[in-house]
Amino acid sequence: MLNPKLIESFFTAASIQRWNDYPRMVDLVELDKQAHKFIIAYFFAKIEIDNGNDIDMSALIEAGIFEFLRRVVVTDIRPDVFHIMLEKKKNELNEWVLTQLGEKINDIEGGEFSKRFKSYLVDENMYKKERFILKASSYISTKWEFSIIYQTSQFLNDIEDVKKAVDSEIEDYYELLGVRKFELGKKLSRFIDLSGRLRFQKRWAQTPRVPETSVLGHMLIVSLLSYFYSLEIKACKKRLENNFFCALFHDLPEALTRDIITPVKYSVSGMNDIISEFEILKIKNDILPLIPYSMRGEFSYLLGLYDDKKDEFLNKVNQKSIKVVDTLNAYNEDRYNVIDGVALKACDRLAAFVEATLSISHGVKSNELINGKKETLAKLKENSSISGVNFYELALLIEKSLKDPPQGSCGT
Repeated sequence: MLNPKLIESFFTAASIQRWNDYPRMVDLVELDKQAHKFIIAYFFAKIEIDNGNDIDMSALIEAGIFEFLRRVVVTDIRPDVFHIMLEKKKNELNEWVLTQLGEKINDIEGGEFSKRFKSYLVDENMYKKERFILKASSYISTKWEFSIIYQTSQFLNDIEDVKKAVDSEIEDYYELLGVRKFELGKKLSRFIDLSGRLRFQKRWAQTPRVPETSVLGHMLIVSLLSYFYSLEIKACKKRLENNFFCALFHDLPEALTRDIITPVKYSVSGMNDIISEFEILKIKNDILPLIPYSMRGEFSYLLGLYDDKKDEFLNKVNQKSIKVVDTLNAYNEDRYNVIDGVALKACDRLAAFVEATLSISHGVKSNELINGKKETLAKLKENSSISGVNFYELALLIEKSLKDPPQGSCGT
């Protein structure tokens, strides 16, 4: 499925500081920015599709992942410097990126993923429309970050010049209806703001941890794992899309309810039902009204709403007449609109396992992390293999990788 070292690379983005030459009231890291960008890109792309434009959602996801991986390799190079490097030394830089990722990606899809990645870096016309949407989404996410930076930097001599440059760039993306809707500062803008606030909620908030990750960053990690799971099982395009975005939005209600730790959810009798009812109420009253009307049915499906219940981690088919099934072997066609909910739960648990294991490997540990890691591993073992992908074995490989020197490519 995945080289454990590639999964570790995902978390590198949680340590890449953004705007680190400006005073910040909160940490702004690359992992959160990339997650916010993907959320914005989903809406910009769907709005384009609703208006008759041909956008390939699986291409949008893959292009975004290629860009994320390249950003992880180039770490904290300033964006303006990075763009100059691309202009002057594009081929050399891209070769270096591929070399650095090397064995981490070579075995995915029997090497096909690596080939597409190389083609994407070389051919600027590959996924051209999807690239443009991602570029616009990246800009909006950056603009959102700058609104924070601006509050603490008004004493700096050049801040007004930076603000002018950031504000003026939006004109480059006005051909996208979603950008024009965002500029109005109404529903879509409010949703983008709401999702961005998940940066401020930290995972494992009751214990110190390294690297510290936010709920927003965790959502992206789970969606990345779901993408590579979908490749492994040769999921059809709609199934891959659903899995990625269901994972990306799976903790969205926490923007309104805040993160409620697992021991509270499941140790107090009836607490999980109360939380679920409250989440449904908040989604219906405070989230869905911000979503374009034509997208609400699909978005509700991704959030796991069905029959006045909410569970994003069930295997589901057929958005319009939702059916919950045990196995999805017979439904791997776009027309079934599949969501691999059970596998997404395994991705969620695997992400939590890595969060705890990474911190412990760095020497920052607590009883909460040690117990959380143990309990999560036990849960992964209970339902270890899903559609031929062994999440328990992958967790053990990740644990071993963090203890030992690199041993080359591993998979399940």
